[in-house]
Amino acid sequence: MVHKPKTFDRNLIVIGGGSAGLVSALIAAAVNAKVTLIEKHKMGGDCLNTGCVPSKAFIKSAKVASLIKRSREFGINVAESHIDFAAVMERVQSIIARIEPHDSVERFQGLGVECLNGEARIISPWTVAINGQTLSTRNIIVATGARPFVPPIKNIDQIKYLTSDNLWSIRELPRRLVVLGGGPIGCELTQAFARLGSRVTQVEMLPRILAREDDDIAAIISKRFEEEGIHIRTNHVAKEIINHNNQKILVCENNKNTVEIEFDEILVAVGRAANSSGFGLEELGVELNPNKTIRVNDKLQTSISNIYACGDVAGPYQFTHTASHQAWYATVNALFGKFKSFKVDYSVIPWATFTDPEVARVGLNEQEAKEKGIACDITSYAIDELDRAIAEGEAHGVVKVLTVPGKDKILGVTIVADHAGELITEYISAMKHKFGMNKILGTIHIYPTLSEANKFAAGVWKKAHAPELLLKLVKKYHHWMRG
Repeated sequence: MVHKPKTFDRNLIVIGGGSAGLVSALIAAAVNAKVTLIEKHKMGGDCLNTGCVPSKAFIKSAKVASLIKRSREFGINVAESHIDFAAVMERVQSIIARIEPHDSVERFQGLGVECLNGEARIISPWTVAINGQTLSTRNIIVATGARPFVPPIKNIDQIKYLTSDNLWSIRELPRRLVVLGGGPIGCELTQAFARLGSRVTQVEMLPRILAREDDDIAAIISKRFEEEGIHIRTNHVAKEIINHNNQKILVCENNKNTVEIEFDEILVAVGRAANSSGFGLEELGVELNPNKTIRVNDKLQTSISNIYACGDVAGPYQFTHTASHQAWYATVNALFGKFKSFKVDYSVIPWATFTDPEVARVGLNEQEAKEKGIACDITSYAIDELDRAIAEGEAHGVVKVLTVPGKDKILGVTIVADHAGELITEYISAMKHKFGMNKILGTIHIYPTLSEANKFAAGVWKKAHAPELLLKLVKKYHHWMRG
């Protein structure tokens, strides 16, 4: 049994150099705590090296390719593209390299963080072993992230399958690509590969892709995918992979029927599993959730009170921005919880799926409101009526707002549009700072911009909630004024 030390080498040790860990270490250093950040692989974690950054760079190249194919829409009659896939992937690496200094050891050490490279092991609630030395600390933050989840498909281990971890090392465009998964990551990469020239089949076991979004929202993306030649196979459960004479086949079950899909490469994008084992938590008896994320309370403490967890390893959301959000609470509570602690605020959590068009969301959507029995008014504004969207050739999508019945308080918003991830910020601010549709309607929006969609949606809401009695009285007043 390891006893609690009387003194400590450090105020805080942070394990994991991804988004949650970096922000935790940065906050600790900013308040003059002695903090050590331990990363076993690359600083920046998945977001920089295998996730957000490379995927968005990849999506941009695919967007350019799609615009070239659409050139005649814009009056450009001679526009051809030759996809140099290796050059696309090298550009991805160059983008990572350009952003890398933001998360570098040199930068963080310059900001007062001790950075160590190696595999950490938690020996006790107050001690961490690394590279043959044992460090003592008053508090620990576990920010070890997550990894791609690989489902138990028969023979999948007999082939070299792709995930977001190893995808960025390929330099030859897959001719026939199967994407397993209809969630955000699967959808983003499905469309990008199709636009770059792969013949893509997307396989999803649920009745539709983007299952967390409303039916009408997912239908917009499904329609676009089909228009772009993507083969969507919903209600298909992947069962087995056959690899005979280098001829690879995915065997699926669809409504009790067997379906075979030939492919050259398969990309597994069915979710992420928390990195919660292998570094000492089991031995200490730290409690886990059924999905193997670390169980934390509303102050982000684990079952051992001075060990905190944040980011993907803790959940419930696996987004870079929520990891950073949680990191503030974990760090402040770890360092100052003796005097005052804070409950993590999940009341306004936004996210986006970076398909084209993008799908951005904050708060409730219609299907969640129905599941939870929450009454709401629903307002929709079709972006195909928006002047700037028409001028851009992107007149498609919708702003869908849920409000408290009879009031302008916003419960949730979903936007499907070009740059939806940018447009939704106005609604995030409204929900966070508690202003409603009336104030959005009363705010000047520059013409012509996509952001006018937010104001027009507020206008639709206002028209539906017009004070009928008052309008009748005003009508009589105007009649009287005419003599």
